[in-house]
Amino acid sequence: MRAISVTMNVTLDGVVQSLGRPDEDTRGGFTHGGWGGRYQDEVLGEEMSRGMGKLGDMLFGRRTWEDFIGAWAGQTDGNPFTTHLNAATKYVASTTLDDAGKWQNSVLLRGDAAKTVAELKATPGNDLSVIGSASLVHALHAAGLIDHYALLIHPLTLGGGLRLFADPAPYTEFTLTRSVATTKGVIIAYYDRVTSS
Repeated sequence: MRAISVTMNVTLDGVVQSLGRPDEDTRGGFTHGGWGGRYQDEVLGEEMSRGMGKLGDMLFGRRTWEDFIGAWAGQTDGNPFTTHLNAATKYVASTTLDDAGKWQNSVLLRGDAAKTVAELKATPGNDLSVIGSASLVHALHAAGLIDHYALLIHPLTLGGGLRLFADPAPYTEFTLTRSVATTKGVIIAYYDRVTSS
C-alpha cells in the first residue's frame, strides 16, 4: 500500500489559502494572498529540497494542478524542483476536469476524491505526495487516508481564509517525528498519523 504525505504552508490560525501570490486563490473574497514570500530562507529551501530527494508520485486537486502548470510545466530552468515536478507522475483528482494532457506525466482520477485516491493508494507503486490542494486534503484527511504531514507553520495570523482542516475534522492523533526552525520564524514540523492497532 502506498503512503500519502502532505506538505502544507499554514499560518498560526490555520490558514492555508494563497501562500504565493495575491491572485493565487481569492475564493471567499480572500485578500491576503502572497503572505508566505517574506518567510523564505536557506533553511526552508534545504528542508524542501530534502523532500524532493525521495522518489514518489505527486497527487493534486484540480485547482493546484492547474496553478502549477503555469509555473512549472515544460520549464527547463535547471531548478531541481522543476525537474522533479515535470518528471514525476502527477495524479489529479477532479470531478470537473476532462483530461490531464496539459502537463506531461499527469493522470486524471475522475470522480469522488476519497474513493479514487483510496483505490490508488491500495495499488502497488510509489508513495504519493500532496503539495497544497487544501480541498483535496480535507477530503483525504476526513477519509483517514493521509499518513504524514509536513507543516510549514508561519508566524502570522490572517483572521480568515481556507483552513488546513475542515470543520469538523475527525479525531486523529499524530506523532511529531522531527521539527526544524528557520531563521525567519517558520517551524517545519513533521507528523505521522497514529494508526489504531
